[in-house]
Amino acid sequence: MESDYIYHVTTKKQWADAQLKGHYDSDTLDTEGFIHCSTEPQVAGVLERYYEGQTGLLKLKIEKNKIERPLIFELAGSINEVFPHIHGALNLDAVVEVTEI
Repeated sequence: MESDYIYHVTTKKQWADAQLKGHYDSDTLDTEGFIHCSTEPQVAGVLERYYEGQTGLLKLKIEKNKIERPLIFELAGSINEVFPHIHGALNLDAVVEVTEI
């Protein structure tokens, strides 16, 4: 069964900035046109590949049906796996849980 949630790893600073702006956008929204997300089983691999040794991280639990921008599952060719991408800024009310990593 497909989950109703996707996940995004961010920093405490980026999340605090989002609270001030009223929406969340990541660095990749500007450079790649979308916010990288993952399914729950993919989170561990994302942390391993991109965040090893970093501190001050948060995991955002995002309810898919609350996302106001296009959510597209796309192939990441480098690891041949399909990941969810949010094509636009994330509305904060779609984030239903924030967990420290």
